Amino acid sequence: MRAAAEQPQGGAAAPSSLVERLRAVHLKMVDAVLGGDGLGRVAELAAEAAGGPVAVVVPRLGATAVAPEAAADPDAIDTLRRHVADRVRDRPAPLPDCVLAEVPIRSGDELVGLVALLRADALPSAEATEFLHLAAVASLTEVAVEEAKEEVEQNLRGSFLEDLRARPDLEPREIVRRAARLGCDLSRGAVVLCAELTTDRPRHVVATIAGEHPGALAQHMDGPGGPPRVYALLPAAGGDEAPEATLASGRRLAARLQRHGTVGLSSFYADPGELARAMQEAELVLDVLKASDAPIAEDIGTGTYRLLFRVLASHPEEVRSFYEDTVAPIVKYDDQYRTDLVGTLEAYLDQNCNMNATAATIYAHRHTVAYRLERVKELTGLDPMLSEDRERLGLGLKAYRIIAPRLPR
Repeated sequence: MRAAAEQPQGGAAAPSSLVERLRAVHLKMVDAVLGGDGLGRVAELAAEAAGGPVAVVVPRLGATAVAPEAAADPDAIDTLRRHVADRVRDRPAPLPDCVLAEVPIRSGDELVGLVALLRADALPSAEATEFLHLAAVASLTEVAVEEAKEEVEQNLRGSFLEDLRARPDLEPREIVRRAARLGCDLSRGAVVLCAELTTDRPRHVVATIAGEHPGALAQHMDGPGGPPRVYALLPAAGGDEAPEATLASGRRLAARLQRHGTVGLSSFYADPGELARAMQEAELVLDVLKASDAPIAEDIGTGTYRLLFRVLASHPEEVRSFYEDTVAPIVKYDDQYRTDLVGTLEAYLDQNCNMNATAATIYAHRHTVAYRLERVKELTGLDPMLSEDRERLGLGLKAYRIIAPRLPR
């Protein structure tokens, strides 16, 4: 403890009346915490007993409580918050002018916050710091209670999302009921987000999702046979335009989270009973984005790609069959002979079937492009020069891109 106020002599026995008062205040503080009144009531009790304004700051909980409220000068409280943040990070931090005394809130050797006696016109009681110590103990109890509640909620969220992912037979009514208990309304559908993180801040990512999309249910979970992932259900937002509005919100969120890792987003699913499929779709998108070196990230959330992802999540054999019937022969040919028929065909389609533009794109001669396209025709039975065949080849390439991560190597 550091203090600018006069303090009792260390080791001196407190008068029995003080001991009784300390015990009474301590019991009130514990009752306040266990009764759900939180740090605000702890600060009130400490201020009354200490005879001066008291602030309790716990960065881990994002909590600041000041009593009496009239003493909460915004600038002084901001200064105090910065001071506590520095102390928690073990940085040098001089005692702010607004603080007379401070007592640390410690969990073992870890500093989690501070209880501060603030300056005021009237002098505090001589035993003020004794009550600050009581407030620190009560505040640590509050931290333990809140973290226990958060752990229970995490377990409930994780259990629900795991069931949703593993049990496609869950009844829609059961899905909506369990989500509602966790503060998430899935009655009008949702979009699923799946992120594989490259940072060690999963709680920050979960908090970002909850803050950006009201009612979202997010949790850090083990991935299917791989590294941990964050899964989130983004419930329907808006009225009649809910599908578009929810997807737009999901895309903004995905863009913001990209600095923390790779993010896959599902389509909007109006039926809660299909959210297991939505989770599969988000995982598929994530796997494709991780594995692909092709420039498909920008349009992967819309159009043909999105349709293929939905089909793949529900009928994977149909997408695989279409791939086998179209571009699989040239994929296998490229693998066997180290050629680039797939890249040439993609470039040809991207360049609106302009032979010269295709040659410039892949740094090859025009005749080389023509020869490769002829090989594509021979191997697939589909002619890139014919409109109908081009459509099938183009769709086959998209199917290849989304199933490539799951093809045998």
